[in-house]
Amino acid sequence: MVGSIAATSSHQLLFSSTTTSARHPYRSSSSYASSSSARVLFDVSKPATPIRKSHSSNDSVLVTGVRCAAVGTTTENATATTKKSRYDITTLTSWLLDQEKSGNIDAELTVVLSSISMACKQIASLVQRASISNLTGAQGAVNIQGEDQKKLDVISNEVFSSCLRSSGRTGIIASEEEDVPVAVEESYSGNYIVVFDPLDGSSNIDAAVSTGSIFGIYHPNDECLADFGDDVSALDQEKQKCIVSVCQPGTNLLAAGYCMYSSSVIFVLSVGKGVYSFTLDPMYGEFVLTQEKVQIPKSRKIYSFNEGNYQMWDDKLKKYIDDLKIPDPKPYSARYIGSLVGDFHRTLLYGGIYGYPRDSLSKNGKLRLLYECAPMSYLAEQAGGKGSDGHQRVLDIQPTEIHQRVPLYIGSVDEVDKLEKYLAAE
Repeated sequence: MVGSIAATSSHQLLFSSTTTSARHPYRSSSSYASSSSARVLFDVSKPATPIRKSHSSNDSVLVTGVRCAAVGTTTENATATTKKSRYDITTLTSWLLDQEKSGNIDAELTVVLSSISMACKQIASLVQRASISNLTGAQGAVNIQGEDQKKLDVISNEVFSSCLRSSGRTGIIASEEEDVPVAVEESYSGNYIVVFDPLDGSSNIDAAVSTGSIFGIYHPNDECLADFGDDVSALDQEKQKCIVSVCQPGTNLLAAGYCMYSSSVIFVLSVGKGVYSFTLDPMYGEFVLTQEKVQIPKSRKIYSFNEGNYQMWDDKLKKYIDDLKIPDPKPYSARYIGSLVGDFHRTLLYGGIYGYPRDSLSKNGKLRLLYECAPMSYLAEQAGGKGSDGHQRVLDIQPTEIHQRVPLYIGSVDEVDKLEKYLAAE
C-alpha cells in the first residue's frame, strides 16, 4: 500500500492512500472499492488488543498495539497537513523544471536558460567588483558598431559565450559585441539560436549606475545542423547562409529576458506564459521568484527620453514631448537613467513610456533590433504592454542584417498608442 504519513497529534499518525494493490483480509470487495480513497488513523497510545473482524467500513480493526480507524477526507487533521511553510521558496531552477513538466519548454531549453542564469551570476560579481578589480574604463578597442568597448564589455561577452557553449544546447550564438554570429561546435542537442547583449549600459559602469544583460532565444533551424570542423573562419557559402538564419522576427522568439545589476540583481524572464521576476539571494547564490505574472499598467504619466537630443528630433516628436509637459492637471514626470535595462525595468513596474527615437545623426536610432528591441518588446507584450518603432509592432519587423538598428517606443499600451498617433499625424 502506497501512502504518506503525517503527524496529527502526540499519539496519532495519519496514513493516506489513494491506491491499494492488496485486499484487506477482513473486508468484502464492495466495501473495499467504496473506500479506496479513505485514510486510516493509527493511535499508538492504545494498549494491545486482540484482532476483531468487522465488515463495516465505519468499524475499527484492532491490531496489537495499534488502533486503526477510517478517517474522512475532510477531517481537520488532513486540512492541517496542507498548510504551506513560510520558509518555502521557488528558485529559478525549480521554476524552470515546473515549466518543463507543464510542457511550456523542453529539457534542452531548460539547460540553455540555466546556463544564461549562471552567466548572469558571474557578470553580477564582476560588476560589483569592477573598481576593486580594475575593470573600469575603456578596453582600447571598438566594436562592430564603432562604439568604444569597456573592459567589462569584453569580459562579459566571453563569460556569456562560454556558458552558452558549455551548455551543449546552442547551435548559434550572436552577440552585440561580435562582428558575425558564431557557430557552436560543442552543441550536441537542442541547437537553439541565442542572441544577446552581454552588458547593456556599460558606459555607466564607472559611475556604478545600473546595467544589465539582455537575451533572446529562437527556434533551432534544422538546416543549420552542420559539422563546422575546427576552422570556423573557413565556412563555405552554404554555412554562411546558415549563420544568417539568426535574422528572425521577434514573433519567432521562444523566450527572452534580461538581468539587471543594481542594488539587487534581478532576472526577468518570459517563456511565452507571462513575465516572471527573480531576485538573486546572496545567501543561497540562487535566483528566487519574487514576482509572478508581472503586468505593465495600462497608462501612466511618466516618460523616459534623452531630451538632450531634442533639437535633432523631427517636429512631430517634438510636439509630442512638448504636450506631455502641459499640466492636465499635472504634467508627465520625466525619468531617464541612460541604461535600457534600468529604464525598461522601471517602466515594466510603474508604467509610462520609454523611447529611443531616430534623429538627424542616427537615422534609425541606436538600439539594435535583434539584441535589444525584439527581446524587450517580447517582454512588454507578455506583460500586457506594447513595443513599437513608431509605426509598426517591433516583433513584426523582419531583420535584414545582424546589427540592424530601429527606433524603439515601449511601455504602457495607452502611452505607446498616443505617441503613434502623433507620429502618424499629417
